[in-house]
Amino acid sequence: MANLTDSTAGPATARTPNRWLILAGGLLVQLALGGVYAWSTFAKALQAEESFGLSPMLAAIPFEVAIGMIFVGSFVGGRMQDKRGPRMVGLIGAVIYAAGIMIASLARSADDLWLLILGYGVIGGIGLGVAYIVPIALLQQWFPDKRGLITGIAVGGFGFGAVITSPAAQALISGSTDFQQYPTKVFLYLGIAYLIAGLLGAATFVPPPAGYAVPGTPTSDSGDVAGPTPEVVTAGDPTRDYTQAQALRTPQWYLLTAILAIAVIGGISLVSQAASTASGVAGFSPAAAATLVGIMGLFNGGGRMGWAALSDKIGRMPSFVAILVILGVSLILIPRATSPALFYVLAALIYLCYGGAFGTMPSTAGDFFGLKNAGSIYGLMLIAWSIGGVVGPLLISALIGTEGNYVRAYTVVGVLTLVGAILPFITKRPRTADRT
Repeated sequence: MANLTDSTAGPATARTPNRWLILAGGLLVQLALGGVYAWSTFAKALQAEESFGLSPMLAAIPFEVAIGMIFVGSFVGGRMQDKRGPRMVGLIGAVIYAAGIMIASLARSADDLWLLILGYGVIGGIGLGVAYIVPIALLQQWFPDKRGLITGIAVGGFGFGAVITSPAAQALISGSTDFQQYPTKVFLYLGIAYLIAGLLGAATFVPPPAGYAVPGTPTSDSGDVAGPTPEVVTAGDPTRDYTQAQALRTPQWYLLTAILAIAVIGGISLVSQAASTASGVAGFSPAAAATLVGIMGLFNGGGRMGWAALSDKIGRMPSFVAILVILGVSLILIPRATSPALFYVLAALIYLCYGGAFGTMPSTAGDFFGLKNAGSIYGLMLIAWSIGGVVGPLLISALIGTEGNYVRAYTVVGVLTLVGAILPFITKRPRTADRT
């Protein structure tokens, strides 16, 4: 039987849940939510299939709406979590998200585009936002001793979601003439899988007990952790905890939001067009393009963990400078990568940096504004995701145009990202006195 107590968490008792089990639950929820990033596989099918025959612009709308609605869900979910607790909010978010995906399965032609927008976009996006913010805020409270790494792992699960969803969806579509004619039918099976995973994961969510603390450094040659020491790390610091209103009165909140928005615009420009760009630039077949989307999910997830852990070592702002510079240069180069191998390398760098921004920002917000109200503060900051998620796909699809001008499109977005690399240089941690 699994050990439900955590021998490394403060004064361990039989009533103290195992924080690693909660981390596993968070990963399960994020894996389900991350399936949204497999949209380019469906977009390509919806453009090719006669019953739909959508233009690239129309095929991007459900995904853009879903990303745009994430902010609504994360704002509501963050405030609910801080007041009502994580389990209920996580369960509600999982149900809403799965319901939206299943509603999208009812679309059967281009005339039913509104069902895709309503189900996958509006309902699915809101549910995604509600559920997404919960493990991020919760795990920072359970792991205040390693915030960067743990939040990176948590959101890394989101990045890995497409690794499972994209090839699975492509296999279903390719393996059945019914699914080839109506690729949206796959959403029913995905929605059921998301519901099961989301409910199982959210069921583990509980907040740390009052006075929870994690031990300091090991005190024995064996490396066993001793009890709490004067250097103990606690789950909250009242002297540094900002309320949402106080955070919004600082310029740092807006600077961090802008940094995240620029990283999202840069990264999601490729994410939303990955399959078609791979085919148009480097000659990938539909199956190879779908495989690329799935593999890139590994780098999306890996970037969230890797950059978050690296930011613990080199600092948050130096990490963001590196993320934006590498992202911008790779975007400028990728439309010129006619070799499949070079395309893979540049796409991997873009996905690493895109994921890295999401992996590093939650712990950065925690450093700046404290952990007590992390759900509502970072939940509101995810407006950057919605802004970038709408602007990025619209901008890149408009610049690519019907003539397929990938060089113009990715060069413009790459230069914009490089300009954004200036922001981390002027973003400093707020003083405690700024809370008033």
